[in-house]
Amino acid sequence: MRKKVVVLTGAGMSAESGLKTFRDENGLWEGHDVTKVASPEGFYNNPELVLDFYNKRRRQLLEVLPNKGHKNLVTLETNFDVEIITQNVDDLHERAGSQNVTHLHGELFKVRSTANEHLIFEWKKDLVLGDVDGNGNQLRPHIVWFGEMVPLLDKAIEITKTADILVIIGTSMQVYPAASLVHYIKENTPIYFIDPKPNVSENSFANLTIIKDKASNGTERLLKILQ
Repeated sequence: MRKKVVVLTGAGMSAESGLKTFRDENGLWEGHDVTKVASPEGFYNNPELVLDFYNKRRRQLLEVLPNKGHKNLVTLETNFDVEIITQNVDDLHERAGSQNVTHLHGELFKVRSTANEHLIFEWKKDLVLGDVDGNGNQLRPHIVWFGEMVPLLDKAIEITKTADILVIIGTSMQVYPAASLVHYIKENTPIYFIDPKPNVSENSFANLTIIKDKASNGTERLLKILQ
């Protein structure tokens, strides 16, 4: 029976593809206060600003490609049962060929009804005021905003519990509830933490190995360790 590898990925996973990490040191996202463009209140107060913000992100995503790190995780599927839980809203894991991806924070290429969160549509063009569902309700980005529940958190917890090996790539593990997932692994499960600027030490968790590198090189090293 093949071992189960659960991979938690964050913004650093996609940085080498040209997608900017979530926030800069000033707490701004592309020059915007995140509460203005990534919260229900922000959407209520200025929907055009929010829609324009995500339209720009969507256009950018159409122009980039999966990087070597994404592809290395596909290679990992050759010998392991791999499940990816990502905080990223891009589709680069899927485009690289990963088979099992759970998006904790939503997906940029999807939109949903403001009246029914289960009414979800594939969407790769700009989204504007007046784009509505079949009942005339405005559509919004299918993104989990600050202050909203994370619908797939329970699924992510159950996946994490099954891990024989846990890999964490490109995330500070400081954004909750995603950061809590590491506490659901079985006792003595090996953890590999890949980040060029790791904010953890070998003493942070039992059986922790830190690979101080970017996603592409770090996953290359991981493949050699696990082969």
